[in-house]
Amino acid sequence: MLALRGYGENMDLQINNKLALITGSTQGIGRAIAEALATEGARVIVNGRNAQAVAKTVAALLRHGAAHGIVADLSTADGAQKIIDEAAAIGPVDILVNNVGYFEVKAFADISDRDWLDMFELNVMSGVRLTRALFPGMLARNWGRVVFISSEQSAKPNPDMLHYAMTKTAQVSIARGLAELTRGSAVTVNSVLAAPTWSEGVETFLAKIGPQQGKTVAQMRPAYFETTGAASLLQRWATPQEIAAQVVFLCSVQAAAINGAAQRVDGGIVRSLF
Repeated sequence: MLALRGYGENMDLQINNKLALITGSTQGIGRAIAEALATEGARVIVNGRNAQAVAKTVAALLRHGAAHGIVADLSTADGAQKIIDEAAAIGPVDILVNNVGYFEVKAFADISDRDWLDMFELNVMSGVRLTRALFPGMLARNWGRVVFISSEQSAKPNPDMLHYAMTKTAQVSIARGLAELTRGSAVTVNSVLAAPTWSEGVETFLAKIGPQQGKTVAQMRPAYFETTGAASLLQRWATPQEIAAQVVFLCSVQAAAINGAAQRVDGGIVRSLF
């Protein structure tokens, strides 16, 4: 259980046996969220495109409790429907974490129409499709949690990744609008503005561009906070587990009063009071 000061030794998040679907959860933030939810007693559904990665993640999570895997590509409507159908066979989904997505660094002039559409299809439409299918059931049962994993890019878009930033802002807007539909219920919809987080994807990206700059990954890792990430108060990459801790709390009964919020877990990189 999550230990918090002021609540005795442990704070019971009251999500034991809740069924949680976390998209894009075989690595990075998604994997950390799945593991944290499983540790709190939730039954988790892991998703990814690679069958081997999904099976490996499920096997690891079974040490904590019930875990299931669904192999599906959420960049398509058919992939989303596959998850919806297979999740229904497991049970009613109580918690939906729309985490799947990808980022890309590309100058605005080089971002093609296809790039814009592909980014929107996976990062935004995956969450739209799944929430559209699962949200009504949550309202009917009068309990549910939907969390969109957004980014600090939604508030401070990098001009060299505008198509990514656009999708993250869209997620925040969708989450806030959906929250308006929960009035008077025990369902909440929130988004999380995640800090620059050290993940397999980031490491792979830096390993790819490092040689072009004559630097190793080890050199580029702290260098980010001397340039693009200079405003960060954390002055280091967040860990997936640090992001997951906030997400799991939002998924809990204890977070009932947090609804329609864009929760910042951004390491202080966004210079704003609100």
